[in-house]
Amino acid sequence: MSTLTRHFIDNAWVESRATRCLDVIDPYRETRIAEVTVGDPADVDDAVAAARRALPGWRDHSGERRGAFIDAIAEALEARRTSLVELSTRNNGKPRAEADQDLADAIACYRYYAGQARALDARQGETVDTGETGLVSRRYQDPVGVAGLITPWNFPLVSSAWKLAPALAAGCTVVFKPSEVTPLPEQALAEIALEIELPPGVFNLVHGDGRGVGEALTAHPGVDKLSFTGSNPVGEAVMTAAARGTRNVSLELGGKSPILVTEDADPDLAVELVLAGFAYNAGQMCSATSRLLVHESLADTLHERLDAVIADLVPGDPLDNATTLGPLVNAAQYERVLDYLAAAEQEGLDAGNTPVSALPDHGYFIAPRVFRDVPTTSRLWREEIFGPILCARRVASDDEAIALANDSAFGLAASVVAGDPARAETLAGRLTAGNVWCNTHQVAPPGLGWGGMKGSGIGRELGRAGLDAYLETRYVTRPSAD
Repeated sequence: MSTLTRHFIDNAWVESRATRCLDVIDPYRETRIAEVTVGDPADVDDAVAAARRALPGWRDHSGERRGAFIDAIAEALEARRTSLVELSTRNNGKPRAEADQDLADAIACYRYYAGQARALDARQGETVDTGETGLVSRRYQDPVGVAGLITPWNFPLVSSAWKLAPALAAGCTVVFKPSEVTPLPEQALAEIALEIELPPGVFNLVHGDGRGVGEALTAHPGVDKLSFTGSNPVGEAVMTAAARGTRNVSLELGGKSPILVTEDADPDLAVELVLAGFAYNAGQMCSATSRLLVHESLADTLHERLDAVIADLVPGDPLDNATTLGPLVNAAQYERVLDYLAAAEQEGLDAGNTPVSALPDHGYFIAPRVFRDVPTTSRLWREEIFGPILCARRVASDDEAIALANDSAFGLAASVVAGDPARAETLAGRLTAGNVWCNTHQVAPPGLGWGGMKGSGIGRELGRAGLDAYLETRYVTRPSAD
């Protein structure tokens, strides 16, 4: 059993000042596989101080040099791929194939931002046409400073790549707090920092929970930029902390995303995308398309076929390649989803006879549920559940589908399945969401932006926007005769 009582600060392993630890659980076996420190505010002080000392040197590196380090992180992750996939599977509970895709996505993200770091060199000092004769203006981009990065438990190594790669590319130094629920895969990042000889203080990893580390990190005056992915209540607390000192903040928060299926959609494709949209990673996705709006003429066919594919899911040991449905991440999340199922029963919602293969007699498994004709006043329709729960409604028109889809406090993502690609894209243009997929799976290539509208957050990750989130722009203007 691993005991994660040490932080990685200034390229050294340092014992936490905290004396209490939390259990890290294998959600399939329901056994303790590690302990992790709750952390202490004094640990955060040390990490921030190290990051501030390292900032001038890292900022002054060329983009080419920073890109080389980021490429080295990608190569080191690739070299550890087999062990990291297994570790993520044990810690998170997702099937091996999903964990392998996570690692591939993380590696691609580091490689993309290695290129973006190099491209910064060429963009520095670009001439900007101001329209004013006799003047020359140049644009420069500087790193925001020390970045505090806080990630959730549902996509370890991926969520950290989305933050760490652009922050390092921009020239920021970082203090990283991974989730205390899934800390094991992220340990590799500290090991890699030593292996590639990343300068001391550039990357600091501090384990702990919200009270021990998170609150101290978000409130720390030595942190110039905060990037948080997680729940809305915690995101609001991060935003409040960032307001003190008017610090830069990015938030990727919750979602209650819709999937629209028109009457001319390919039923097989629709079933495939609906299932993946609410059951991938056991539904533990902020982008889960857990509200189905299906045209009334296709609804019965779609539900019948959806029941059939749900019956074919294989719940079991996530390390078994045959497993296609893993457990929820821990007991707390399991109880949360059970509470929603109890609410569904109280509300009299109809789940039909949604079938599933027999669940194992251990592990935090929840069988997928498809609730039909769910009223829009239902908690299950309105609130983010983070489990394999789908709420469905029949619609008579595109206008009705759009109105219901946009009637939400969130605006992170959406999907459209339609037989006519032009119609699908027209519908996508009417949806209030940061990312919309038309007739395809939920993909998030590193070159595209990611983020939401309304209650789903502030700012964007990935793409050029993800890099710009860690940069400040400076204009220098002078007479052209100088």
